[in-house]
Amino acid sequence: MPFQLHPSQKLVDQFREKPWQGTHPATARFLFIGLDANYGADIERTLPEVFDYHSDGVVFWQRHGVHHPFLMPHYTGSGRKYHQKFAEIGFSPQHANQVSFIEALHLPTVGVNKLTAGDLDPGHLRRLADFIDHGATEYVFMPSGVTNLLRQAPQFRWLPRQPNPSNGALGILRGRRGQMVYQMYHLSCYGWQSGILDRQIGEIRGMLKL
Repeated sequence: MPFQLHPSQKLVDQFREKPWQGTHPATARFLFIGLDANYGADIERTLPEVFDYHSDGVVFWQRHGVHHPFLMPHYTGSGRKYHQKFAEIGFSPQHANQVSFIEALHLPTVGVNKLTAGDLDPGHLRRLADFIDHGATEYVFMPSGVTNLLRQAPQFRWLPRQPNPSNGALGILRGRRGQMVYQMYHLSCYGWQSGILDRQIGEIRGMLKL
């Protein structure tokens, strides 16, 4: 296995049963696609709330008031910046049943990984494509690292080499049947990209409604 599988069997089992977070991707209004779900090796000890989150992300958000356990006050590990940036979009617990997170990789990882197309599970990719093509999602978002990887899979050959131009900061990958698929910067980006990311976040904020 080229990538580093997370050592927590409990976490791996949760992903095998349900490889997404938040509401079900087929019913989500907003779908955010990442590369892999990466956690510290000692997550069972440092953040046991992660298991409640993966069990039912909607209930977790509504109960704790934050969309991800990385935003719990006692957590200081990696990944917090990413989710702090996501929180700037303005989603509230009232939006919990509209938002889903799913990764290109179907299993949780630890450490630094450079994924290749060979790491991806064909069955997971078929489900992901089905969620996008036949689900209720109105808005799909993915960074360039995800598009570059998914484009190598037969189910995602429709992804263009470059986003189509738009009137805003988000790049358009596809628009059809009332659904928009956008490319955006990674939420942990920095430097000159951070200003564009802030504009992209503002555009997504404008899509919110209850």
